[in-house]
Amino acid sequence: MGEDGQVVREIRQTEDRFLASDIFSGTDRTLPPPNGTGLIDEAARQVRVYHKADVAVIGGGPAGCAAAYSAAKAGANVVLLERYNHLGGLSTGGLVIWIDRMTDWEGRHVIQGFAREFVERMPKEGVAGPPIADWGSKDADKAAYWRLRTSAFHGIVSWAPTLDPERMKLVAQDMLLEAGVRIVFHAWAATPLLREGKVGGAIFESKSGRQAVLADVVIDTTGDGDMFARAGGDFDDDIEEGDVHHSMNTSFLIGGVDMDRWLEFRAADADQFAQFTALGREQLGFFQTPYVTWRNDIAVFMGPRQSGLSALDVDDMTEVEIRSHRFMAAHCEFFRRNAPGFERAYMLQSAPQLGVRHTRRLAGLGRIERKDWGNGTPAFDEIGISPSVSPKYPTVSVPYGSLVPKHLDGLLAAGRHVSCDANSHGFMREIPQCWLTGHAAGAAAAIAANRGIAPRHVDLAELRSLLRKQGAFLSDEPLVSNPLTESAETGGR
Repeated sequence: MGEDGQVVREIRQTEDRFLASDIFSGTDRTLPPPNGTGLIDEAARQVRVYHKADVAVIGGGPAGCAAAYSAAKAGANVVLLERYNHLGGLSTGGLVIWIDRMTDWEGRHVIQGFAREFVERMPKEGVAGPPIADWGSKDADKAAYWRLRTSAFHGIVSWAPTLDPERMKLVAQDMLLEAGVRIVFHAWAATPLLREGKVGGAIFESKSGRQAVLADVVIDTTGDGDMFARAGGDFDDDIEEGDVHHSMNTSFLIGGVDMDRWLEFRAADADQFAQFTALGREQLGFFQTPYVTWRNDIAVFMGPRQSGLSALDVDDMTEVEIRSHRFMAAHCEFFRRNAPGFERAYMLQSAPQLGVRHTRRLAGLGRIERKDWGNGTPAFDEIGISPSVSPKYPTVSVPYGSLVPKHLDGLLAAGRHVSCDANSHGFMREIPQCWLTGHAAGAAAAIAANRGIAPRHVDLAELRSLLRKQGAFLSDEPLVSNPLTESAETGGR
């Protein structure tokens, strides 16, 4: 029973879980249910066409930025719709400023392309992470040091930097503008346009009213699959309730801290740290410890995380926001009273974007599945390589089919809603993987638009050649025969 009388289910954080956080699901709600009933009729109306493009990217998060940049660099006329006032999605507005691993367990930089160019454009003072010479190091002292700084897993140092969110917004914006992308901020895509049996654009809402963009290819990078779902595309939504990968929260920054002092305290005495976390749970109910950022005087909190709530339900989303802001105030006060390095702490910023980890996953022509993690065989249609979840697995080959809907033309999907099973979603939703799949979707969309073909008909050799030209890291194995082409002859059915 929680402090406010609600019945809760809990999963406590443990030190053997990286980026651990208490996860809970409550039954009581802060707000009563809405009292609306019945239906109303909405009058039909004509919608003004705002812009015509080769490629329309819906959502300016990590995947959307990579897709728009890749497509534009390949010569496509690109428009990007973004509902907020900035680019970067959860990596910026969601304060997910810790960027997961881009190296494999040997230290190879396997997620490159847009991801590498983006990070290399960041100013040095906006990037915190291990030097390249330490990537893949198993030195115990180095691993211990970087583990506390979110850049070592399983005793191996990885390239998993922490970045300045405001600098990320600016770098992404400059890259897209330099490439010729038309950016439309404060534009919420409401519904896809279906023309001649395929997706041909989207209708969006803004302060300018209801307008439309038309495009040869639409890339759904909403994170929630809004476009392919509303166009009638198939998707999966099975989750494991209580899993960290399928929970929500609003992240927040605490300023005025000395993170070096905090890390010294955390590393010095395991029993003392355990007593500290026990006290936090006793006083707060659910507890989250801070993580480093790009500055020593700022800490980021990415929890406590809340499960059993849907990011497709406006009341659930509201509930998460209310709880998270209360957690921010309570954690700031607790740490100021009890944590070394937090004596002068203050609430700096709560994320303007809700931290959503899972809603829908595309049902694609291909799929990334748990059963394939261990085989190490490149997919016939590989468009990128992801680090695996632990050293016992080889890298994971990402197939082009995971971006292509089974029964829907004119659209590609990239980002956290690519086609995969629930287990694989745990890492495919991370920022680098979103950059990877977005980059591939943009390149494929540009080829499809240029040749006047459906995305499922894109020649894989041409796509892989373009990706390599744009700096992507791929396996050296040659492609085998393409079953997507055979599937495409029947519309992918």
